[in-house]
Amino acid sequence: MSSSFRTLAVALMLGAAAQAMAQPANMPPPGGEAPISFNVHEGTSMAVSASPDGKWLAMDLQGSLWIIPAAGGKAKRITDYFNDARQPVWAPDGSRLVYFGYRDGGYDLWSIRPDGSEMKKLTEGAYDDREPVFSPDGNTLAFSSDRSGNYDIWTMDVATGAMKQISSNGREDRLPTWSPDGARIAYSGVEGSKTAIYVTDLASGRESVLKQGDGRVDAPSFGPTGELAYVIQDGAGSHLMIGDTMVSGTENVFPFRLSWLKGGYYYVSDGKIRHGGARRSTVDFAATLEVVRPHYMRAKRDWDSTAPRKALGITHPRLSPDGGRIAFVALGDLYVVSSKGGTPENLTKDSALDADADWSPDGKSIVFSSDRVGGLPQLFIKDLATGKDRQLTAMDTQPLGAAWSPDGRQIAFIDVDGRWGVAGVCVVDVATGKVTRLQTSLGQPGTPSWSADGKYVAISLSYKFSNSFREGTNQVYVIPVDGKSEPFWQIPQANMSLDTRSGSGPVWSPDGTKMAGIYEGLLKLWPIDKDGKALGPVRSFTSETAFFPTWSADSGAILYQSDDRLRKVDIATGVVTDVPINLTYRLAKPTGRTVIHVGKLIDSVRDETQLDKDIVIDGNRIAAIRDHDAGVRDPSATYIDASGLTAIPGLIEYHSHIQKDFGSNLEKAWLAYGITTVRDPGTQVYDAVEDREAAEAGIRISPRLYTGGPLLEWQRVYYKMGIAVSSPAHLERELARARALKYDIVKSYVRMPDIYQRRIVEAAHDMGIPVSGHEIFPAAFTGVDGTEHMGATSRRGYSPKQGPGGMAYEDVIALFSKSQRTLTPTLFGALGGYLTRNPGYAVDPRVRLYPKWAQETVTGNDPMAALIRPMMAGSLASLKQMYDGGAHIVAGTDTMIATNLHAEIAAYVDAGLTPFQALQTATVNAAKALNLDAGTLEAGKLADIVLIDGDPRENIANTFKVKTVIANGNAYTVDDLLKGVTK
Repeated sequence: MSSSFRTLAVALMLGAAAQAMAQPANMPPPGGEAPISFNVHEGTSMAVSASPDGKWLAMDLQGSLWIIPAAGGKAKRITDYFNDARQPVWAPDGSRLVYFGYRDGGYDLWSIRPDGSEMKKLTEGAYDDREPVFSPDGNTLAFSSDRSGNYDIWTMDVATGAMKQISSNGREDRLPTWSPDGARIAYSGVEGSKTAIYVTDLASGRESVLKQGDGRVDAPSFGPTGELAYVIQDGAGSHLMIGDTMVSGTENVFPFRLSWLKGGYYYVSDGKIRHGGARRSTVDFAATLEVVRPHYMRAKRDWDSTAPRKALGITHPRLSPDGGRIAFVALGDLYVVSSKGGTPENLTKDSALDADADWSPDGKSIVFSSDRVGGLPQLFIKDLATGKDRQLTAMDTQPLGAAWSPDGRQIAFIDVDGRWGVAGVCVVDVATGKVTRLQTSLGQPGTPSWSADGKYVAISLSYKFSNSFREGTNQVYVIPVDGKSEPFWQIPQANMSLDTRSGSGPVWSPDGTKMAGIYEGLLKLWPIDKDGKALGPVRSFTSETAFFPTWSADSGAILYQSDDRLRKVDIATGVVTDVPINLTYRLAKPTGRTVIHVGKLIDSVRDETQLDKDIVIDGNRIAAIRDHDAGVRDPSATYIDASGLTAIPGLIEYHSHIQKDFGSNLEKAWLAYGITTVRDPGTQVYDAVEDREAAEAGIRISPRLYTGGPLLEWQRVYYKMGIAVSSPAHLERELARARALKYDIVKSYVRMPDIYQRRIVEAAHDMGIPVSGHEIFPAAFTGVDGTEHMGATSRRGYSPKQGPGGMAYEDVIALFSKSQRTLTPTLFGALGGYLTRNPGYAVDPRVRLYPKWAQETVTGNDPMAALIRPMMAGSLASLKQMYDGGAHIVAGTDTMIATNLHAEIAAYVDAGLTPFQALQTATVNAAKALNLDAGTLEAGKLADIVLIDGDPRENIANTFKVKTVIANGNAYTVDDLLKGVTK
């Protein structure tokens, strides 16, 4: 078939398709809800490609491929919703489209016919392949791939699949384009903050710089006569350039390759398809999307019963050297129990936060972290014979994960000194307390484990595939203790990840011959040499979920956690025995009556300020709200005079992450800033369950905590609080653990395939709990309850929720509005403007409750906020449209620093919400999303109340002026919460 005849045949085929082609079938939503259909006419972060004959356009709206006539009209979807198909390009003969898609857990190149038939995967393996483009003769594809350790440009022979690497350097090379004669390939390159367009001559292999400029230079595309188009993003916006001429004017251009035709070209800006050239026009289209509003029986936390509850938050259990006892932390305290199980002995019995116990080699002492001095963790050693504690460290940063050396002279630990658990690795001399730093700050390292000879400590650390994307696999990182030799990687299983750095090993056996770790949710062992190098395959020792393995001193047994149990396996026989732990607690619930006389009251139901009211509290619930009558006084009640203050509902921080390095000061700070409930959508396994139970039991002063488990990732992972789920079977084990530990939420993270996210929704809704994540679609179709962040991390390298400048377009606005789903904007860049308007808030004494590095994010300039600030205007405009359309906006910050929540809700006023509407996002809206009897001041609601100076309906910044907070009926003044904090 000749090329021209083939093009004609394709055109005829597409003509028929435009009239009669059925949409590809999608799996129905897991809850069986009827989808809501609607048309959209704009796309966010959308690319377009024109067919060679100029009659058809392909676009990648919200992860599906669509075909529309070049003149505009109804778009026909040719892939289902679960491909995450991106950046299609046509073959030169028009017979096929090639794109990159994330169907089954990695980005691969795919091809498909324009009628949606013959979808075929072109690449396989552990690596991500992206951004394909055909050579002019159609025989070769160029694409970017991380298969060489960073992103480089590769080619693939279409007929044979043979691959060849084109660029090879330390840069991140992406978005290739062929010259018209096929002799050269140009591509964008990123090296640190430097961007440029490079070109390689294929005959000689010589590379040269083709284009540099101010701002980010991206998305090159050679035209038919060799002209070069590209996109520049700078302080003034995102612009399309051809040569040295800007051709896009004031449009907000999406940073993807334009599609050339003779006499013109197509690109996307402002959410619309543009036809450029001698005659400029906009190609109008209509594409049908679907969403659901999930309905299921929501679980509800019990805030009334004081019946005994089983403690599930058993953290970091360790076998004693003789194998006879187990040390662990639960309910805020350090416990010891027989290795056969039973009722544990509480060794600390205080309100401090304890964490991460380990035995001395002689079994006579336990080292652990505790915040008993100053409210932030330090290392302490407990002498088991005398019961006395000795403080071992006094550092500005926070030591966690202590591990005693085999000779008993040193203790290794991670030294948390930055955001999200960034930490160095140190050792401390047990006799003198001298600290030696082995490694400066690393990316959220795991707990140290000593080699048998004491020459090394091993940690888990993320081994990245590239600098373009932060995710990697958790591997073994070996650090010499002598301080003279360089650390090195040991990779037991190529491209396979230890589940998580929070408790999946590696754990060196005391005899030095093996390591233990958790892969695929299972306990696995592998033989090693003296340097930790794997000498054989990784093999399973359990068929059930496992976590935090620890060895007996004779290397004959391993203790591990399995869902809500402790278990021990005999290495020689494989026999597994349960270790039953009898540990319960009761909900701490106040008794008696409290009456608060307030001058003003905003109930978060009516947009009005009520005057001179009494709030009557019985136990932990509001009994009545009535007009103040000085002549009525109950002699049995406690009275609080707040006649000069305003009462508002306790604030709800809908997105934060509880971290042990902040100590119990974190919970005190939340209360001091008026936050009475915190939702943690992702955390280290068991840690947040322990925090939740310690708060429920009243052992630590704390807001209500709604917690999940780890972020459910797929094969690659970034955060220490993430799990690198490896397979559908592994996912089922994680979902079973979520049920056993009674998570309040499940979070599906950025590399979880859409098909498996659908399974997460099905399982979580069966438990009665919501699902959240970064995704918007097909999440809105499969019943994911909410989306975190206006922008944030995306596996694509760009956000399907925002285009350049933070702008969202009709597709995104409609997806939120029609589904009425929850959105937590987390406008991290809001803090700077808030503090500029309220400069005294930056030096408020409450900030001293945080670690020094965290204080500096308020008192100094936070570079992370500066990166996000240019997106603010677009984000605020988009947020207002979503709110007006019916999206359920809830306030959260993705930080532990409570100043940010006040800045967040103030930013909503900047977006156009009224102060009352903004207050509702952190009160009634969030309470509804949690299924919590709080968020308003009404009879019958839980007694979560904040007493502030000023009226937030007049100035939303008045929410910051907290004087007293009542959490679950317990009253705390800010001065009380600040006691013991150093100035």
